[in-house]
Amino acid sequence: MSNPARTPTGLSRRPHALKKSDFHYHLPPELIAQAPLPERSASRLLVVPPAHGDAFDRGFQDRVFRELPELLQPGDLLVFNDTRVIPARLYGQKSTGGRVEILIERLLGGHEVRAQLGVSKSPKEGARIALDAGGEAEVLGREGEFYRLHFHVAESLEKYLLHAGRLPLPPYIQREAGHDDDTRYQTVFAREVGAVAAPTAGLHFDQALLDALKARGVDFGHVTLHVGAGTFQPVRVDELDQHVMHSEWLNVGAALIEQIRRTRAAGGRVIAVGTTVVRALESAMHEGELHPYAGETRLFILPGYRIRSVDALITNFHLPESTLLMLVSAFAGKARVFAAYDHAIAERYRFFSYGDAMLLFPANPGAHA
Repeated sequence: MSNPARTPTGLSRRPHALKKSDFHYHLPPELIAQAPLPERSASRLLVVPPAHGDAFDRGFQDRVFRELPELLQPGDLLVFNDTRVIPARLYGQKSTGGRVEILIERLLGGHEVRAQLGVSKSPKEGARIALDAGGEAEVLGREGEFYRLHFHVAESLEKYLLHAGRLPLPPYIQREAGHDDDTRYQTVFAREVGAVAAPTAGLHFDQALLDALKARGVDFGHVTLHVGAGTFQPVRVDELDQHVMHSEWLNVGAALIEQIRRTRAAGGRVIAVGTTVVRALESAMHEGELHPYAGETRLFILPGYRIRSVDALITNFHLPESTLLMLVSAFAGKARVFAAYDHAIAERYRFFSYGDAMLLFPANPGAHA
């Protein structure tokens, strides 16, 4: 019988005592990065050493991301999320004249999508939205906060979005997306189209760094998890056992699982590049073992959940009270993560999508091997 904590469409074990407010911290707004640095690998990297039991070394290392090869070992395996962000924001007008903002949450195949609509009055089934870039979007129905739309355009939807859509920058970036964002809010290894937000830990890697890691003897593997708009939705309940995680589509292939098996057998470490990789791999766990899995996940990872699939984690700094901060706290220990955040704020690190990164080791080294 499968462990319900590992069921991809289920929820993780959640201690009833945990509240959303337990994951609050104060961030000076000027530390929220509004644009990327000129060079991807020039970001700072905060190295958080491993903990042993309840004790941990506060000797954080302030490094530069391009120094990552010095921190890894030959035989280590970096696992990336190869999802590609689509230009998912569109604008149009209802037949009544009202303006509409469309944020595509997921491509459903053909010319259909699931989307959020920014509109003064909810459109009814059958309503048509005249798109600013040409063509129409027809409302097929509503599913909770999302609408199902059919695009009436002459070309494939993917091709249409490339010239008609705008990149959906996160809401805490207080500017419109520019031409540079078309490349910088995309990883250099992105290939599987379908995300509406970037797996931001991967944004720090450029080709020169990937080459240096290869030369170091570090191997690469890939999962696909299409990050949805739900990643930016706030947790709306204080009691975390009442929170329902948004659903995302993922694919963990047999080739990657074999890479992980070989890496561990040879004494190497599996290092996740981003929380989306952790969520994908944990969703592919069944009775303590990784298995190929393609489908949906609603996995919600909180402190108290034991992450077994990875030995280290590279991740950006996350929003207060966010599910991503909760996942990171589950991996490395909440007290240690919050001490690292205090250090990062004091040292004026840059936060969130275009900000700096951390290299984290687990709360109990060896527990994930």
